[in-house]
Amino acid sequence: MKTCKVFSPTQKIVAAAKLVNVKLNQCFRGYPLANGSVLYTPNGSMIFGDNAILKYLNNSPLDYNIDEWLELERDLRASAKPDIILAKLDAHLASNSFLVGGSMSVADVAMICTLVSIDPNMDKFPSVQAFVANNSGNPIFEMAGTSQIQDVEMVVYSTILSLFPDVDDAFFEVPVGGSNMMQKAKDVKLGHYQCTAALKLFQILKNSKNSKPEVVKGGPKGLAQSIIDHLPRGGAVDTSTCNIAGPGFIMLRVSADYLALKVAKLIQSDGPQPRGNEQGESVLVDFSSPNIAKEMHVGHLRSTIIGESVSRILEFTGHKTHRINHVGDWGTQFGMLIEYLKQNASSEDISGNSVGDLTEFYRNAKQCFDEDEAFKKRSQLNVVALQSGDEECTKIWQTLCDISRASFEKVYSRLNCTLTECGESFYNPMIPGVIEKFKEAKLVTDDPSGAKLCFVDGHSAPLMLQKSDGGFGYDSTDMAALHYRIKTLKCSRCIYITDYTQSQHFQMCFAAADKIGWTSDDASAAKKVELMHIGFGTVMGEDNKRFKTRSGDTVKLVDLLDESSKRMEENLRERLNEKKANITEQELPGVARVLGYSAVKYFDLHRNPTSNYVFSYDRMLDTKGNTAIYLLYAHARLVSILAKAGDQFPETMAKVEAKESSALSLVHPSEVNLAYHINQFDEVLTTLLVDLLPYRICDYLYALSNSASDFVTKCKVLGSDEMETRLLLCKATGLVMRVCFDLLGLQYVMSI
Repeated sequence: MKTCKVFSPTQKIVAAAKLVNVKLNQCFRGYPLANGSVLYTPNGSMIFGDNAILKYLNNSPLDYNIDEWLELERDLRASAKPDIILAKLDAHLASNSFLVGGSMSVADVAMICTLVSIDPNMDKFPSVQAFVANNSGNPIFEMAGTSQIQDVEMVVYSTILSLFPDVDDAFFEVPVGGSNMMQKAKDVKLGHYQCTAALKLFQILKNSKNSKPEVVKGGPKGLAQSIIDHLPRGGAVDTSTCNIAGPGFIMLRVSADYLALKVAKLIQSDGPQPRGNEQGESVLVDFSSPNIAKEMHVGHLRSTIIGESVSRILEFTGHKTHRINHVGDWGTQFGMLIEYLKQNASSEDISGNSVGDLTEFYRNAKQCFDEDEAFKKRSQLNVVALQSGDEECTKIWQTLCDISRASFEKVYSRLNCTLTECGESFYNPMIPGVIEKFKEAKLVTDDPSGAKLCFVDGHSAPLMLQKSDGGFGYDSTDMAALHYRIKTLKCSRCIYITDYTQSQHFQMCFAAADKIGWTSDDASAAKKVELMHIGFGTVMGEDNKRFKTRSGDTVKLVDLLDESSKRMEENLRERLNEKKANITEQELPGVARVLGYSAVKYFDLHRNPTSNYVFSYDRMLDTKGNTAIYLLYAHARLVSILAKAGDQFPETMAKVEAKESSALSLVHPSEVNLAYHINQFDEVLTTLLVDLLPYRICDYLYALSNSASDFVTKCKVLGSDEMETRLLLCKATGLVMRVCFDLLGLQYVMSI
């Protein structure tokens, strides 16, 4: 994919770049004579003006048809009487779906953007009207907009370039393994953001032969002050509050006017909106992965809920996401399970009634396998029969799979999770072909035992592509799965979510995929497929050991979730009896389930997945602190304020709901603080796309909720002179909170 840098891109440029698959990177360097967008090509040339940039992006720069329509589009923009131009356009579109050829071109992009922006009366031009209606909804026209921190960066970095034009663009790039010069301030009392650019710039200027002595004599603090003094007024930065901290950190606050405008736009768009996926990459998330004929237990909790959240994040940001449940539905254990069923039910009567409780069934089968040598021998023969397609064995295997799926679904419905099953059996026929590819690449080492091995750099032990007895194991299956996912599904990113003990296994699989060339087009190409493992720690009991029942058994996931719901129902019933709840007796069980299940999920998601944690119903169901219960109550409080406004001040609330209000004016510090937190959503999402760790949303959601609680405590909403602004802030906060709940996979209620 070709990459260009662009300064101040318009919707036309962004849409055209998406159309022709060109990546645009933000550039802070404008050009005084350009007075608008500037595109910097890979060879260093500068191109000014929207249509000139579109011509460059078009892969056929000498396409005169494109040029002609772009000229007409420019005339339409400048015309005070556009009907003549629209009539010509309408005549062409009466017999053509697009301006040039049979598909959308950069000329169509430019024309659609202009027609939407000038909003002419289209009634007289039905073909033009249809052209806009049919194409303006294309995802390429979605303008994601810049985040709050990006707008602050633009102000500061463009100021630096105006003072020191010789500074290279690389100065603003984040080094590999390094941190951005612009960071969220750790203490909001000192500022919203802090910038270390003056420290880095001082070192460059001090070591430069061309810099003047007076420029560096004030040290980093002097440079920082010079940058502050030249920041433009009236933009994203409140220049009256800028100050210097420490050795030269520039402390910045976002201006109230900018915050108000950003919140107003958020409300106009009904909150943060998911991005269209027409241009999104295809990604795969491998999570949950229980074993057939076993109950899902507490050990499956983390993979399932982390994977669900990661999938939602990727889908929200425009990725075509495969949610894969790599169930354990193949292997030698099925021989003993089939044999146990054969002994305990006739082949015509094998059903769920024969299996009963999955955990007990598996335990009994394993006991027979360990204690009865004849049973063990028959079990091994069943494995061969199953792999050969024996009808009876296949039927029993299918019954076990069906019963297990029904059991899994009880968990997934409670956790609000959606997966596509693609188990080990799916990849089994592909394994011989994958091993052959490793042989052709001369990457297979034949072990004296007869096993086929693949050694990868950085690991002393090899991958076992085939066992000495000719069978296949986890290594074989996972390499076949990787090949299918990269080459058939065409995934550009594969994310595996399992416990951390499997990290080395997956790193070896990833290294083998690199070595054979699956992750790039050829051996010399840069990697194009990202393979990622998110490992997680252990859920512990109060005794700091693996969480188990009092009898020492593994805790069933269904039982764990239902216990949380039960405790929440008891809590809510007490509140209802004390007349402290805003729900009815009929609503109580459903609300308890939502809160109980969400509490379990959030208690896990709000921490770094690599850490172990102690499972505690008391802590996760607490109404105070960083819990789902606190967040859901905070959300319900905002909804309640808006509902009361509808009852007591219907005219004001009607304007708020109709998005007709223009009274968003931020004065009180708590108003400004809440707006600042509301507008951080986009930058949190940007960070999330790098490491895909859901706890970042939890941290943001908790900070946002605290800001909202502080706001409604310190600022009277209903009946105040500032009621309209404050209702809009309540509305915007609720919109963002609900999107965050959705990204985490948490259900929510509107009243508690």
